[in-house]
Amino acid sequence: MSRPRNHWLLPLSVGLALLLGLLPLPASLQPFRPYWLALVVGYWLIEDPDRVGLGFAFAMGLLADLAFGGLLGEQALRLTVMAFILQRFRAQLRFFPLSQQALAIGGLLLNDRVVSAAVHLALGEPQLPWSFWWAPLLGMLLWAPVFLLLDTLRLGRRG
Repeated sequence: MSRPRNHWLLPLSVGLALLLGLLPLPASLQPFRPYWLALVVGYWLIEDPDRVGLGFAFAMGLLADLAFGGLLGEQALRLTVMAFILQRFRAQLRFFPLSQQALAIGGLLLNDRVVSAAVHLALGEPQLPWSFWWAPLLGMLLWAPVFLLLDTLRLGRRG
């Protein structure tokens, strides 16, 4: 018996993540903006590796670069690095409890900030203020709700 597949959920979730990333926030809340696209792409990399891989992460990163107007290729690199690490440890991570998955995702989001800082440093671009290092913590806290919501929609379970 095959599981129900909602083919519309992948593009919808990525589109919503991009919209949440574009949502205007007051300057005081900007440092806490979670990297929604990384959370959504991370979910799909763990749960549906047949459809989502390095190429998908790279393409979504390029799309985000165009949408957000940053350095072309920066988010593509960041998402590809995250996707590579997630693919490497997918077998173990998939069976972790959500709390341990959240810690691993928090580490990946922190690594994402390091990659971003390295790119900015290498190109002589201004660095983000230290307050922007809080976003991975918020992303880690949001992992469980994002995971549970997408998993419920993907599997078609009713509460």
